[in-house]
Amino acid sequence: MVGALCAMLLGACQPASTPTGQADTQNGSTANAATGRTLRIATEGAYRPFNYTNADGSLDGFDVDIAKALCAELKAQCEIKAQDWDGIIPALNAHKYDAIVSAMSVTPERAAQVDFTEPYFDNMLVFLARDDSTFNPDDTAQIDSHTLTAQRSTISAQWLANKHPNANVKLYDTLDNAFMDLAAGRADAMVADRAPALVWLQTPSGQGFSQKGAPIDIQDKLAVAVRRGDPLKGEINSALAAIRSNGTYDRIVQQHFGGLSAHDSAASSVTAASAAPAATSGSTSQP
Repeated sequence: MVGALCAMLLGACQPASTPTGQADTQNGSTANAATGRTLRIATEGAYRPFNYTNADGSLDGFDVDIAKALCAELKAQCEIKAQDWDGIIPALNAHKYDAIVSAMSVTPERAAQVDFTEPYFDNMLVFLARDDSTFNPDDTAQIDSHTLTAQRSTISAQWLANKHPNANVKLYDTLDNAFMDLAAGRADAMVADRAPALVWLQTPSGQGFSQKGAPIDIQDKLAVAVRRGDPLKGEINSALAAIRSNGTYDRIVQQHFGGLSAHDSAASSVTAASAAPAATSGSTSQP
């Protein structure tokens, strides 16, 4: 990504729209009458439960509700658009968007291109495989001898490349396509962020699959990205602090992650995002 879960994150759960904003479910915008300011937010729209696209084309998910809450706190109209993952940072730097709220991990490579706010979520990785599979992620030889899948240009793919360079890895543009590959039997196991993985295990496609081994703590922080030197970073940090203190963040967490602990209390502990000082452009860290 609250029982085990809310304790893991920072808490959270609220309705689709924020207390002070009004959600437009067709275009993902939240209007606030107090100001004419508009914040243009990019999200992938294909990374459930953080961000995804509904059948009617509207955007939904943890990131979307966090973005709406931040806009409401900043008394700004919130225009949230879906953007392909590979082009999301270039689009931000081309001034197509003002910020990225899309489960983006803080990495040195990204920090060289954008500034990151204070983290709003801590992430871990997990391996998934069929229930009856003997796949053991603690055995490097097994990892190297199996076909694995993950989403391209993510922390999962990067971790596999760094830790298991000899593994046979199939990468996909979206997490959904990687899950489909696993479900279809074209891969023996998969590496993914824990919250999306646990949600997928509860879907019809995820039946017959389970987490293998313990979660992998990669000290991965998810944060909002803005252009280098943009003062919006400080405003968003203040807004993040405000929604944590007033309970909005906890309500959003509960809404999107609260049910996971009932299905897997051992694996559903998404660690609390620390209230550490705001990440700077020199700090490390969807994926």
